Amino acid sequence: MGRKARKRQGNDSENDDGFSHRNRSSRADVRRESVEIVYGFHSVESLVENSSERIIEVIVGQQRLDQRGKNLISMLENNQVNYRTSDKEEIDEYVGDSVHQGVMALMKPLPQADESDLMLHIDGINRPLLILVLDQIQDPHNLGACIRTADGAGVDAIIVPKNGACPVNQTVRKVAAGAVDRVRAFYVTNLARTLDELREKGVWVTGATDKADKNLYESDLVGNVAIVMGSEGKGLRRLTLEKCDQLASIPMHGSVSSLNVSVATGVFLFEAARQRLST
Repeated sequence: MGRKARKRQGNDSENDDGFSHRNRSSRADVRRESVEIVYGFHSVESLVENSSERIIEVIVGQQRLDQRGKNLISMLENNQVNYRTSDKEEIDEYVGDSVHQGVMALMKPLPQADESDLMLHIDGINRPLLILVLDQIQDPHNLGACIRTADGAGVDAIIVPKNGACPVNQTVRKVAAGAVDRVRAFYVTNLARTLDELREKGVWVTGATDKADKNLYESDLVGNVAIVMGSEGKGLRRLTLEKCDQLASIPMHGSVSSLNVSVATGVFLFEAARQRLST
C-alpha cells in the first residue's frame, strides 16, 4: 500500500478528503523561486514518467478526483512524488486562463542544454541520426506541435537558436503533450556554426524551402539527417540556407501556396521515417 503524500513541515494540514494540504503559494513565489509550471494530464504524466526527480509538488483539483485523477494519484504514489489536492481557483491563480484540466505540477528548471551537450548527445547514439532544426520558430503552439511531431517520428534531438526563437514555456509543454520530456532540445548560440559541426560529423543537412529545385519525395532522407525548418512567414534565413547540403519543398496541389510550419514539419519528418522503414 503506497503512501498518500510526503507531508511538508510547518503549514501543512489535513482536510476531510484525507490528502495533505498546505497554505497556498502565489505566482509571485513561483517566480521568485525560479520554479517551472506544467499543467494538463499528458504533460504532468510525462513529467512523472521521465523526470520525477524534478517535481517539487503536483496539485490535483478536487473536482478531478474522478477515475482519471485517481489514476494520476496512483502514479504519483508509485513514483513517490509529493502531491496534494486543492480547488480550481488555486490552479487558475498559477496558470491563468489556460486549459489546465485541473492538474498542475511545480518543478525545478533544468539548465538549457547547449552545443557541447548536443555533440556529446549525438556521439552516444549508435544508429542513423534524425535531427530536427527549428530556425527561429516564434509561436509557442507551433513549437509545441513540432516537438510532439518530432517525438512521434523518432527524432533524436531538436536544435533551437538561443536568440530569436520561442522558449519552451507552459503553452509549449501543454501543446507538446509530454513530448518535451522525451525529446531533448538543445539551444545553440550560432546556428550556422552548429550546422557546420553536424556536417563535419557526417550529418546530411536538408533545408525545407519553397525555393528548392526538387521536392521532398525526390530527396534522400536516409542515414544521418538533419531537417531544418524555417520560421513562420520568413522561412529559412539566408545563412541557414547556405549551410544546407540539399533543399527540398513540399509539392502543393491545391490553391494554398504553403503549409503551417508544424504541419510541414510533420510531412518532412514522417517522409524521413517512411524512407528509413523501407531500407
